[in-house]
Amino acid sequence: MRGFILQPTYRVQNGKPEVHLYGTREDGASFCVVDDRVRPYFFVPAARATEVRALGVDVSPTELRSFDGDAVARVETVLPGDVPPLRQRLAAAGITCFEADLRFAYRYLIDRGLRAAIDIDGDATSNGGTVDGAAPSRFGEIAYVYRNPTLSPAHFVPQLKVLSLDIETDLRARHLYAIGLAGLGADRVLIVGPGPLRGAECFATERELLLRFFELLRELDPDVLTGWNVIDFDLTVLRALCIQHGIPFRLGRSADETLIQRDQGFTRDPRAIAPGRQVLDALALTRSAFIRLDDYKLETAAQAFLGRGKLITGEGRGHEIEDAFRHDRQRLVDYNQRDAELVLEILAARRLVELAVSRSLLTGMQLDRVGASIASVDFLYLHELRRRGYVAPSVGGDYAGAEVAGGAVLDSAPGLFRNILVFDFKSLYPSIIRTFNIDPLTYVPPERRDGAADLIHTPGGAAFRREPGILPDLVAHLWRERDAARTGADALGAHAIKILMNSLYGVLAATSCRFFSPAIANAITHTGQYLIHLAADEVRRLAYAVIYGDTDSLFVDVAADDETQALRRAEEIRVAVSAALVRRLREEFGLESFLELEFEKCYRRFFMPEVRSGAGGSKKRYAGLVTGATEVVEFVGLEAVRRDWTPLAKRFQRELLDRVFHDRPVEEFIREFLADLRDGRLDALLSYKKAVRKRLAEYTRTTPAHVKAARKQQGPQQRIVEYVMTTAGPEPVDARQGALDYGHYVDKQIEPIADAVLRFLSIHFGDVIGRARQLELL
Repeated sequence: MRGFILQPTYRVQNGKPEVHLYGTREDGASFCVVDDRVRPYFFVPAARATEVRALGVDVSPTELRSFDGDAVARVETVLPGDVPPLRQRLAAAGITCFEADLRFAYRYLIDRGLRAAIDIDGDATSNGGTVDGAAPSRFGEIAYVYRNPTLSPAHFVPQLKVLSLDIETDLRARHLYAIGLAGLGADRVLIVGPGPLRGAECFATERELLLRFFELLRELDPDVLTGWNVIDFDLTVLRALCIQHGIPFRLGRSADETLIQRDQGFTRDPRAIAPGRQVLDALALTRSAFIRLDDYKLETAAQAFLGRGKLITGEGRGHEIEDAFRHDRQRLVDYNQRDAELVLEILAARRLVELAVSRSLLTGMQLDRVGASIASVDFLYLHELRRRGYVAPSVGGDYAGAEVAGGAVLDSAPGLFRNILVFDFKSLYPSIIRTFNIDPLTYVPPERRDGAADLIHTPGGAAFRREPGILPDLVAHLWRERDAARTGADALGAHAIKILMNSLYGVLAATSCRFFSPAIANAITHTGQYLIHLAADEVRRLAYAVIYGDTDSLFVDVAADDETQALRRAEEIRVAVSAALVRRLREEFGLESFLELEFEKCYRRFFMPEVRSGAGGSKKRYAGLVTGATEVVEFVGLEAVRRDWTPLAKRFQRELLDRVFHDRPVEEFIREFLADLRDGRLDALLSYKKAVRKRLAEYTRTTPAHVKAARKQQGPQQRIVEYVMTTAGPEPVDARQGALDYGHYVDKQIEPIADAVLRFLSIHFGDVIGRARQLELL
């Protein structure tokens, strides 16, 4: 029977650890694999084994070695919880520990080469009876339990059952008004108060509503529970209410109550641990897929992906919800239901659950951790490392002063251009890893190079052995898999592979990775710098101008009169530069090149601004017009795509460049735009949005504009402040008293954007609007 692992974890039963693998079978039934045949273990240097054994710990010899080539011994403990204190005792004694920080359940999967899809060979016990004498309630609603089966990798893509929920409460989230559900045929709202109401079940008390919710959860039996910001708000509130009413907070399929875990440093998304089910926050899935939005509110995402949004919007919607609950409960039902439905529709529109499944199948990480790139690489790397007879270091080390270089950013030529060609190295850093055989296992530090023959020396001076490394082999495998996915029209699979490949360098450059090495990370970036400069030199040898370059891309001006002529020259450049790279890598390094230079696009019109000081072109800031089936102006780093500029500035920049790129006059447009601003027709575009990073009282040395505005807000402090500039200073949008300061918007939002473009047209902003007219706006 094939299955998909939703959650690998463990339990201690009768003094023994049991690995529990919760999942869903290919027939849609839930399962739990229970394996009590394993013990926690890690490694220490074999030379220190006697000292470790003296602590009363089981130590056995192995044929494995560390990266330094030293023999290691295996240390076993009784329980997973015994490992951290033992590791600390050994570290205090100066004894190095290897792989002493791997999670017990993930170690189980890594050792067996298992990822998310597995084949289960063994007898299943229906959870209607007893399992080896244990009460069936131990496994709650799990349909089948497998005890100590044989597991092997499988090819299986599950169709997961997804249920969306959304709750509505009073302003302080102390009283539950309603729970909206969508998916699995359960589209309805559970609401407190008298009925009947269309699309709703009505309950006399909050407690009755909660009990019905958990009853429905058992009946519908979803694999995935989702919502928007569902863990931080909805589930946190529901948990508090369950405690208040004496109701077990069980969202999973097992008998265990659901735990909510938050990262103390607020650098990771919170997680809800509901054994047997996955809780996936749709907001976190959106971020994990590298989808960029102005903000990550449900309304913003719904409008961006679906073209429609919530039924109640705006800063005052909390009061509207309270009013609807008291006076128009049908409106609240409709609003609540729409919110639950929007989440499902967003997930479907961007196929975010399917993407998470693809990433889980690829890396072995459970669905709510597929964005954990370091753990993902661990999962793939450590199994192959063991097969080659090595153990990895534990995470941690003294990296004070360690610096990792960034990619090359070439000087830019500011101005307005026509027919700019953009070339891009396909997956540059993974290609470098593969070409130069860069790997923690093949790296040779300077002190060990004496007598070492036939090493690969990178342009930055790092050295690697030529026997195949693990990461280069992984890149080659992923490359083939991505090509196969593209050939088979598996866009999700190809995207999942791209995300993983692009994470490989970032993992090696992260101090929280067990394989972190400044020398190895810099070997990749220095080689990237070398290659981009080499490519730029070859373009110049062909007598074309390189007007910009950034990490893996080159922007080339071929002085073409039209786009057709430019496109003919694109292939000439690509072939010549690729051939030059192949020759150099073969002649200088004795290597086969796995680099691929692609022609990416032609900007029919292109704008590169000067830096604010006017001393040269900017970097990572430009805009270009791309033509094709439709025209689109792409913005990178400019005000139009920055969150710290107003909608007014974004609209002005987009409309100004659209006219410039199409050779239309701009002077009258600017004057009309400012007239609209002065007459109040653009007031809806004047708000700034900025996050307050600490308590308002902690801003003592300086008081930024958004903090001044926040201090004028009513009610509890909000993380995001939306404010406008008035003649009385910054004020919150929903509590504005003063008149709007239009002069501020002219000086700080419009004029800088205008002058950045107009200088290349020999036009000055002040001349366009005229001094007298400008004074009218002040």
